[in-house]
Amino acid sequence: MAEVWVEAGGGRDMVRADAIVMLRLDETGRLTAQLRDDAKVSVTLLRGSSGAHPPDDFHRQLIRAVAELADSSGAQLVRARHEGGAWRWISESL
Repeated sequence: MAEVWVEAGGGRDMVRADAIVMLRLDETGRLTAQLRDDAKVSVTLLRGSSGAHPPDDFHRQLIRAVAELADSSGAQLVRARHEGGAWRWISESL
């Protein structure tokens, strides 16, 4: 089973996908993840903005991307990208 990591903090941090227990996408487009720990730490995966917001199901798209990568070999990094007016999750090998 592959290790899947999710980019956080604008690329400065990475979170192991299996440490995430909850995702929240708010009306500003901010995507946060609550981590599996006693302190219930939340990490910002995507900052919200007044500009182009990700689609309403963007957090569900992340879950699908992680599930698909879980069966691959090696470590994988998933990151959000806004290109050509569209948001999408992209992955790369680490």
